[in-house]
Amino acid sequence: MKQKTHRGAAKRFKKTKSGKIKRASANKRHILTKKSPKRKRHLKHGKILNAAETPKVKRMLPYA
Repeated sequence: MKQKTHRGAAKRFKKTKSGKIKRASANKRHILTKKSPKRKRHLKHGKILNAAETPKVKRMLPYA
């Protein structure tokens, strides 16, 4: 039987070539005026998901 992809996870995470999971940085949506330009600039770039969460996300994305 085919497995279903968790659509919420599919929109939030991408798999890298080496098999790690990429995610976007938090705190970049609103209330940006009090945050420094340096902080906002560093939040642009994605992060790698930590080792504890990776197996859960990989189960949600069987075909990624």
